[in-house]
Amino acid sequence: MSQNGQNGQAGATAAPGAGAEHQLRRSLGFRDLVVYGLLFIAPMAPVGVFGTLDAKSHGAVALVYIVATVAMAFTAFSYAQMVRVVPQAGSVFAYARAGLGNGAGFIAGWMAMLDYVLIPAVAYLFSGIAMEALVPEVSRWVWTAIAVVVTTLLNLWGVRTAARVGFLVLAMEIVVLVVFVITAIVVLAQDGAERDWLSPLSGDGTQGAFALSAVVGAVSVAVLSYLGFDAIATFAEEVTGGSAKVARALLFCLALAGVLFVAQTYLVALLEPVSSARLAAEPERQGSAFYDAVDASVGTWLHDLVAVSKAIGAAFAALAGQAAAGRLLFAMGRDRRLPGVLSRTDSGVPRVALLVSAVITMAAAVWAARRDDGLDHLVSVVDVGALTAFTLLHASVVGWFVVRRGGGGGVSWWRHLLVPVLGAAITIAVIVEASGTAQVVGAVWLAVGLVVLAVQWRGRRDAEAAGV
Repeated sequence: MSQNGQNGQAGATAAPGAGAEHQLRRSLGFRDLVVYGLLFIAPMAPVGVFGTLDAKSHGAVALVYIVATVAMAFTAFSYAQMVRVVPQAGSVFAYARAGLGNGAGFIAGWMAMLDYVLIPAVAYLFSGIAMEALVPEVSRWVWTAIAVVVTTLLNLWGVRTAARVGFLVLAMEIVVLVVFVITAIVVLAQDGAERDWLSPLSGDGTQGAFALSAVVGAVSVAVLSYLGFDAIATFAEEVTGGSAKVARALLFCLALAGVLFVAQTYLVALLEPVSSARLAAEPERQGSAFYDAVDASVGTWLHDLVAVSKAIGAAFAALAGQAAAGRLLFAMGRDRRLPGVLSRTDSGVPRVALLVSAVITMAAAVWAARRDDGLDHLVSVVDVGALTAFTLLHASVVGWFVVRRGGGGGVSWWRHLLVPVLGAAITIAVIVEASGTAQVVGAVWLAVGLVVLAVQWRGRRDAEAAGV
């Protein structure tokens, strides 16, 4: 093995700075990991984007989620490869550091930080908007702040406690989803479908013949529904039974989410009385399309049930996201890429990192809640950080297994080269399809990260020159 490979192996097996006050407590099982992953994704994530996807795909919205699940499977597979050899809390930060070097590791963590901080802010804002609709006397920013405080307290209590409460919330969301599925099937059996039975897979024909380009364009939006499943990898130092359990949870969570997304979008597309062409011509209808279809075909009671479930579920999706962000800050602090105080733990809980994450998220969420266009600003940028980090993840698989030969068991050309190269091509394609605002914000955030990296590099060089 080369010298680089030896250094990488050392980095993969031992977390830097892992003294007693910088260690996390191992208390999570397979079920807990799946709960965190599904909470972050949210089982009914397509509710908010169904109308947009239906319009973009010409009605083939279920096919969009099938393609998106396959596309994200490449990223999940690369995560599964790296978590086995780098079982550390930093997730993509730790993987890129091992496979590509310290500089790339910092940039991967820096870009992932943009995603991990803003996705919880979006989820908190969704919760605040839903609660304001139910209790309009209280402003959405108040509900948003309350959601941040409650979930932060649960995270500070400990990952195991948060996972138990999160399991109850997830169970509630699953029950509501099952109620929707059963009710939709009954309505379809009694009254028939508004669209052709195969239209969710082939398009409703109102915007012309089936167009693969329309489906691919919609996939660039649909992948946002999956962002968060990777948060499972940030708990690698808190799971019992080894990192293979984390890899299984990653793949299982993505597959289960894909099944849930395809099933609900297929059913609601059949219930949708408004054509995809009309949704495309009247974009103001897209945001409420899912709720409107349920209201028109089933009744207000299911509309309200789905809304309440979405309000509670969004808050706990933010809980999982905040926990993942805290682990990322913890890992980068432990590696001295961020202030070292972030790596301190209290009874195995990274409370300093969690509090910092909560403060940043609170500021972003409340700021957005007080603006009419706040949600648009947040949503437009959450994907770029994650997708850039995913691209570096795929590169780290090639770097670790093919270049550094750190796997020890030889190179598998399809697992360690073909899959990550295809995965990187997919994530880059989605970044290209992102909005101009998102690309600009991502580029600015990347530029700031490069400046911080240059300052750190110069500081370390000067310290070495001075013999410190």
